[in-house]
Formats: sequence, structure tokens, C-alpha cells
Amino acid sequence: MTTPATTTRQHTVVDSPYGALTLVATGGVLSGLYMTGQRHRPPEEDFGAPDDRPFAEAVRQLGAYFAGELTEFDLPLHLHGTAFQREVWAGLRRIPYGETRSYGELAADLGKPGASRAVGLANGKNPVGIIVPCHRVIGASGSLTGYGGGLERKRRLLAFERGASDETPALF
Repeated sequence: MTTPATTTRQHTVVDSPYGALTLVATGGVLSGLYMTGQRHRPPEEDFGAPDDRPFAEAVRQLGAYFAGELTEFDLPLHLHGTAFQREVWAGLRRIPYGETRSYGELAADLGKPGASRAVGLANGKNPVGIIVPCHRVIGASGSLTGYGGGLERKRRLLAFERGASDETPALF
């Protein structure tokens, strides 16, 4: 995901109950949220210069989410991907807090009932984890299938959103 040299990129790293989160902004707008060890994580040199200024509202909303005070993020996003990927990512944002959808259900919601595998691939390329809640997508059988941040993080995020008291993370 190389960005043209004319587009300014910055990043910052914040702690969370799920490990360090790298936030990336393109032109001052959030374009990435990556976990340590995440699959499809871009190389560090693509993150731009360290600068926490573009991220104040994202950090505030993440803190409120992890405190259990926010169930829907309201942030402008710069999502770089194909038209189909962006459609899937928009669909992810419509899955309510604390609920899940299967890949097939999400494909059907998008009017593409035969595209569950393509939905899964697009889901896996989501550049803004947690805020674009790809962790809310599960297998048709209810199993916790793939998650770029790891299945243990996915399990913990889903348990947290369902109010499991032993999974409620500490604030970061």
C-alpha cells in the first residue's frame, strides 16, 4: 500500500488492552489501525513520520470504546482499497456493536450472496481494525475463523462487546 509522495502520512503508536496499536493518517485523516503481528500489516516505512497530532479524536474514541462508553465510532476515514473492498468495509461498519454476521450473511447484505469468499478476502484486508469492526464477522457455523490480529484477540474483542465481565479490558 504505497502512497504517492505528494500525500503526507503520519503515525503514532498507542497502548490498548489488546497490545500496541499503530494509527496511520493520510492527509490528516485516519487510514490505518494496525495491531502488533497483524497479517497484511504494511511495512513500517509506509506509515510516515511519527506525529500524534492527527490522532487526538481517534485516541479519545478508542479510549471511550475500551471503557465500554462508546459502541459506534464516528471518525472520518481514508480507506484505500478497491471499490469492492470499500463496499465490504462499509458493510462491516453496519454490523451493530456486540453482534456478529457470517461471511455469507454479509455477502447477502451487500446483494452478492455468492461472494462470501470474496467478502472474507476483503474483510482480511481491512486497514482500520476495531474501528471498522472486521472482528464481528464469523464462520457460517459460528466458528471464529481468521482474523488478521489473531483469533485470541478476536475472541477477546467479541467477548468484551458482549459484556463478558472477565474479558473487559483495562483502559489504555
